[in-house]
Amino acid sequence: MTDSIAILDYGSQYTQLIARRVREAHVYCELFPWNAPRDKVMALKPKGFILSGGPSSVYDEGAPTLPRYVLESGLPVLGLCYGMQLLAHSLGGQVAPSQSREYGPASVELTADDLLWTNLNRNGNPKSEIRNQKLDVWMSHGDRVESLPPGFISLAKSDHSPFAAMGDEQRKLYGLQFHPEVRHTPRGAAILSAFVLDVCGCAPTWTPVSFIEEAVSVIRAKVGQGNVVCGLSGGVDSAVAAALVHRAVGDQLTCIFVDTGMLRKGEGEQVVETFQRAMGMKLVAVNAIEDFLTALEGVTDPEQKRKIIGEKFIRIFEREAKAIGAEHPIEFLVQGTLYPDVIESRGPERQTAAKIKTHHNVGGLPADMQLKLIEPLRYLFKDEVRAVGSALGLPDEIVWRQPFPGPGLAVRVLGKVTWDRLQTLREADAIVREELRAAGLEREIAQSFAVLLPVKTVGVMGDGRTYQSVVAIRAVTTDDFMTADWARIPSEVLARISNRMVNQVHGVNRVVYDITSKPPGTIEWE
Repeated sequence: MTDSIAILDYGSQYTQLIARRVREAHVYCELFPWNAPRDKVMALKPKGFILSGGPSSVYDEGAPTLPRYVLESGLPVLGLCYGMQLLAHSLGGQVAPSQSREYGPASVELTADDLLWTNLNRNGNPKSEIRNQKLDVWMSHGDRVESLPPGFISLAKSDHSPFAAMGDEQRKLYGLQFHPEVRHTPRGAAILSAFVLDVCGCAPTWTPVSFIEEAVSVIRAKVGQGNVVCGLSGGVDSAVAAALVHRAVGDQLTCIFVDTGMLRKGEGEQVVETFQRAMGMKLVAVNAIEDFLTALEGVTDPEQKRKIIGEKFIRIFEREAKAIGAEHPIEFLVQGTLYPDVIESRGPERQTAAKIKTHHNVGGLPADMQLKLIEPLRYLFKDEVRAVGSALGLPDEIVWRQPFPGPGLAVRVLGKVTWDRLQTLREADAIVREELRAAGLEREIAQSFAVLLPVKTVGVMGDGRTYQSVVAIRAVTTDDFMTADWARIPSEVLARISNRMVNQVHGVNRVVYDITSKPPGTIEWE
């Protein structure tokens, strides 16, 4: 069992980034709602706690509180923003609304030497020279700590926060008013690393290889001599999940590939070729195009689409598992669920946060499903999944394949899903992929695709008036898919894509480019 950190979530929009930074220090961590049962949190056997920020004030009626077991455990604690205020308030300090709120970039001055600043030494300077350094940070708070609890000293100050950081080195309790987890705090990762490695004493041993070893052991123990099916879409997530389970149980695994009619051009053939022939896995291909199109007829709400598709997948998996396991019943279903799916869907682990959208494999699952889930990647981010895939020996064309949502083109055809609209989008999407590949941008751009909008515009083609559909192009750069920036595709590449679409894709007369980051937008449009 590797060392780990428990992150208590108080609803900050940045909480998932705390997990990212801890994982980057090669230490495992998990997010828990702040009011999660003690036994569930402590089952992780954490070596320390991080308290996230949040929108509340410690004096609000019904404001989230600090669970008693956190302090009673005697383990190190780091509170961030609201987490710092909560720690101060719980230990006898005073918190009050700040006369000047701080939102955005700020500068803090370190006022004392401390273990928390270990990684801030510059050019090998000794620890004694850390004091008086200035740090660029990201602030987002209205309240502030006005007086410190007994035993604490000030570790940093800013123009509007006399205690921008506080610490009790004896008890290993710390608070930061700023957000070290965001990229806008350039040296924030170094501070979090110091807390995790130096204060908590975690060993940086959480690697793809160690994850695989532990996951294989857990899967074998859970499955025993039973048989397993895996919902294989051909995307990165389900492919890595399948390879991981195959390593654990071998021929006890059968993959099920469902052609929903909402795949990208040539995708079905590619999936069967790769996994059945090249990788030697048992695979059953199911044509369910009519099933999905019938279920989605007339549906325009994206949440409803995802739930319908999620349930339809499960029912097909159950049906096929029953047929495959006629002699030896199948109990388990493998899914490639990732941590961002859980976070955005407001899964059981993230009830303190807002639901962004229902992922079909989380919130779209029927309550009466008959198969037990195995989700070996549920607490991994996308870049971590790719690292695991490479360590498993999967080929680059799978590991570095761009993400494709489980509901497929159904959530990229905005509005009604029909066969004709799917065909239009399929052709448009193929052009995006072909041109970006030809320009050598495939690895530079994390995800790119076309979206068919539910609007028409007037155009002129061949000296005549047209009134046809609009296609939007979406392309982003990102490491973890929790935040993303729009890709700066060269104008000549965009011009080729647009020119080909309006000339080669029937029914399209206008192409637009989405220049929205995440947040505020999500990567997918629905």
